[in-house]
Formats: sequence, C-alpha cells, structure tokens
Amino acid sequence: MSLPQLEQILSGGQVSIDPEELLPGTIHLVDMEDSLHVKKGKGSNADIILRPQPLDNVNDPLRWSQRKKNAQFSLLFVWSVFLAATVNWNGPYWTEWTEEFNCTYNDLNLTAAMCFLFLGLGCVFLQPTALKLGRRFVYLVCTLLALVSNIVGMKATNWKFMIAVNILSGFAAAPVDSLVEISSTDVFFTHERATKLAWLVMGLYFGSYIGPVVAGYLPNWQWAFKLQIIMFCVLFVVQLFLMEDTTFSRSEDHTDEDILQQIRSKEIVILAVQSGQVSEKDARVQHVVSNPVSSDSDEKNVSGVKRTYWKRMQLLELEYNMKESWVYLWSRPILMAPLPAVIWGGVVYGAQMMWLSLMATTQSEIFGTYYGFSTSSTGLTNLAPLAGCFIGMVYGGQFVDWLSVYMAKRNKGILEAEYRLYAMVFPTLINAAGVLAYGLGANSKAPWAVPVIVGQGFLGFSMTSTGPICLTYAIECYPELSSEALVLMLFVRNMIGTGFTWGIQAWLDRDGLVLTTWLMFMLSIIINGFAIFFVIWGKKWRRMTKNYYLRICNK
Repeated sequence: MSLPQLEQILSGGQVSIDPEELLPGTIHLVDMEDSLHVKKGKGSNADIILRPQPLDNVNDPLRWSQRKKNAQFSLLFVWSVFLAATVNWNGPYWTEWTEEFNCTYNDLNLTAAMCFLFLGLGCVFLQPTALKLGRRFVYLVCTLLALVSNIVGMKATNWKFMIAVNILSGFAAAPVDSLVEISSTDVFFTHERATKLAWLVMGLYFGSYIGPVVAGYLPNWQWAFKLQIIMFCVLFVVQLFLMEDTTFSRSEDHTDEDILQQIRSKEIVILAVQSGQVSEKDARVQHVVSNPVSSDSDEKNVSGVKRTYWKRMQLLELEYNMKESWVYLWSRPILMAPLPAVIWGGVVYGAQMMWLSLMATTQSEIFGTYYGFSTSSTGLTNLAPLAGCFIGMVYGGQFVDWLSVYMAKRNKGILEAEYRLYAMVFPTLINAAGVLAYGLGANSKAPWAVPVIVGQGFLGFSMTSTGPICLTYAIECYPELSSEALVLMLFVRNMIGTGFTWGIQAWLDRDGLVLTTWLMFMLSIIINGFAIFFVIWGKKWRRMTKNYYLRICNK
C-alpha cells in the first residue's frame, strides 16, 4: 500500500477498482459484517443490500410503501389472470365447435396458433411502446383490445371468426408475458424478484386453467364471451382510476463498484493501522471502518416534488420515459440473441408452452373420447394443473429467493446468478414424469387420476416453477437490458408455442400419442436439464459476453 493511496482514502477519496472484478450477474447481496454504507432492508432483511438502490427522488417507485407496492402488484396479477383466461378458456368447447362450425380440430389448432403468433409479435411491438409512452397506457389499451375481441367472439358464426378473436386477444395479452414482469422489477428488489415473478407466472397459468373450468359450467360458449365483456368493462374502470405507472428514469447502477471500493478502502486502512502508519484514534479512520448509519435516516434525504393524483393518473408518461426513438427500442431485443442465458431462457419458457398447448388442444378429444367426460367434467380436469401451479409458485418463487440468499451468505455475501439454477433439478424430473403420465396414461386408458392428477398436476407444478427460475436468471445475468431480454425470451417462447400448436395434431396423427409422448419426454429432459451446463459454465459464459453486453448497453 502506498502512502498517497492511504492519504487519498483518509481524505474521502476512492480507491481504484479493476474493471475485471465487476461481472454482470455477480452482485454483493448480503452485508455479512454490517459494515457497508449502502441502503439495506429492514427487520429480518436488515443485512440484505437493496438491489437496485432506491434513488433520493420521492417519486422513485422503489420508495413506495410495501402496502402500495402490493396493491399495485395485485392489479397486475388480476389483469394477468383475466388476459390469460381470455386466450385459453375455450378448450372444453372444441368438440362442440367442430360440429357447430363444421370444422376440424386442425382448423381450431390454427386459430390457437394465431394466438401464440400474436402473443409473440405483441411483445415485440408493445414493449418499446410502453418504454416510450408508459406502462399504464399499454395496459389500458390492451384491456380495450381484449374487450373488442370478446365482442367479436360473441357474434361468431363460423370458425374463421375465431382467427380474428385469437389475433386480437393474443395481441392484447402479450404484456402478460413481458411487461408485467418489468413492472414488477420496477418496484421490487432482487431478493424479492423470484417470488413476484412466480406470482405473475402463476397468474398466467391460473387464468389458463380456471378459464376452462368456469367456461364448462356456463349455459353456452356465447355466455363465456359475455362474461368476459362484463369483467373487462369493470377492470378498465378500476385500472383507469387506480393503476399507477411504474415508469421511472434510473441512472446507471454503480452499487457493486461502490461496495468494492468500500471493502478495499477498509482493508487498506486496517492494514495501515496494524502497521502503525496511522493511528486508530484518527477520526478519519473511524469514518472508513465504522458501521454505516441506520437505513431509516435515508428516508429524510428524499428530494423532488411528489406527483399529484391526477399527474400519476395521466394516460401518457413523457417525463420518465425513454427518449430514444421507437425504432431503436424495437431493434434492441435482437441484439440479445448472442447471449446464452437469454436464448436458453426463451427455449425453456417456450417448452412450457408446449405442455400447456398439448393439454389445451388434446383435453377435449382425450377426456371426451377416451373417458366419455362431459364438457363440464373436461373443464374440471384443469383443477389438477391449477393445484400444481400453486405448489410450483411457492417452489419457484419463495423457495428460490430463499435459496439464492442462503447461497450468497455461504459465499461471503456474493450472489452468483447461477445459484438459482440449482433449483431446476426437481422441476426437470417432475416435468418429465408429468408428460409420461398424461400421454401414456391416457393412451392406456389408465384410471383418470393418472393423466389428470399425476400428469396435468405435475405439468402445472413444473410450468409454474421453471418459468420464474429461467426468467430471473436471464434478468440477473444482464440486468440493465432486462426489458430487451424479456422481449426476446417471450418472442422465442411464443414462436415455439405457435409452431407446436399449429403442428400438434399432424404430429399426433403421424406418430400417435405414445411415440409423441416419448419424444416430448426426451425434449423435456434435454431442454430443462441443460441448466446443469449453466451451473458449471454459466459464469464463464457471462465473462465471455461481458464486453458485448456493455457495448450494447452503450457503456
């Protein structure tokens, strides 16, 4: 240690940090010695470093009270459930529609594929629109689009109406897959992220499964559209007066660099004291090595003027929005393609759409033909994956958040993004078992509990748990491009869903249910099991892609 460097630290200067020590996806999450001058949590989370750090601006959504955060999050959750239901409720009516509309299952598969296609295209278009005009604006517009789609559906006289319905509803529901996740990261911290994303993913599947259950007990399919029209009218009014925008301009995050500087400075000063170069009674020494002030004092340092109610309820957000052109924002997700974590996350999430599509497009035929279930009984089978979703939400959310903090504490407070992937082992096995139980169990006409409770229940668990894990992993690997990463992942996911839904009937007709099931079993093992390669080499791949990531971040 040099005397000039020591004097620089004691006079309030900062020690230089080697940029190679800073790696995206590796963060200091836990203050093990309670010695860092950073904003941290409260109560049982008093040692958790808040990531990202809240700004001093009073309008920063990260500064909202926990009650307000949860209230706004609840609006997003309910909105996600309704939009998920509007694109997935009609499975029990497919057999009835083939007769009433004089069409085939392939025709109806085509309409479902169009829904997936526009879910993907909607992400690409609506995400940059939200960055330019605000999240609230996009949510309100999509609620109106969902309302229009149901009005069109109520007037349907042939299966081609369903193409228009699925295009409109798919486009309207696109933010469920990407924008609600970004809205969640706007107000919640890293150590809460998996839990909140798990709730949102569960909302997606909850709507997907509860929709067919409710629809199966309505007088007819026209009533399903009428009920949704009523729901979306009420929801639009609630959103108009209660939903706030979480858009906010956040400066570049230097938290890890600041923490490393504090650690290095403290180490240098302690060595200087031990070697006698400076007295431990020196007030400047105490300032460097003393414990930080209470995080409560941070509440007194807020600045800015708090927005009025009407300002918060404005339709367009033009103060905190991104100033880049819409075309620039639209093109950004394409640049994420060379990043391994993003592509794998999209493929894993897309595979979950394969299992969801498999159940949605075959349940009417399997349970109606093989087991002789009525329309309402077929709808009730969706309660099994719904129950699995609740368990998967806890596993993929709260458990994974707990696991990441636990692993970080074992690693001297340092969180590696790959720690979350240790939790992928169990869902991988459950997913594979669920595919076999559903396909092979139905084909052999095993007791209905095998394809329903074991098959669909296991698939519900795996879909709800793997989604938050892979999404959170990709976001944490490349945090400053989380919006773009989500768009690309959801585009990949929905293109997989489009192709699979379009071709599932032809696949089943050619190979039969048994061979198709075994092929899907192998796909599930390969796709989900690839997590082990990221556990082993993920950090190395992050280091290899670091310069490219920083370049597209314009750093």
